[in-house]
Amino acid sequence: MRYIGAAQAGVTADTDREPSDAELDVIEREIPLILAEVDLLDVQITTLDRVPSEVDTRRLRRARNRVLTLRPDLANSTSTASLSRGAAC
Repeated sequence: MRYIGAAQAGVTADTDREPSDAELDVIEREIPLILAEVDLLDVQITTLDRVPSEVDTRRLRRARNRVLTLRPDLANSTSTASLSRGAAC
C-alpha cells in the first residue's frame, strides 16, 4: 500500500513536536471549561434513554449553568490577554 501524505509542511506536523509553554498555558486556562463541558455531556448522556428524574434535572441545570458561567469568563480573560499583548508590541 502506498502512503499518501500532505506535501505542505503546515499540514503535516512534526511527530516529535512538544507543545510550547504558551500552548500549555492556554490549555491550563481552558481546563475548568473543558471539565465542565465533560460533566454536562455526561449528564446529557445519562438522560438519553430515560425520562430525567428530579435529581437528573438539577444535575443538568447545574452543569449547564457552570458551562455558561465559565465560557464568558474564559472569553473575557482571553480577550484581555490578547489586548495586553497587543499593547506591548
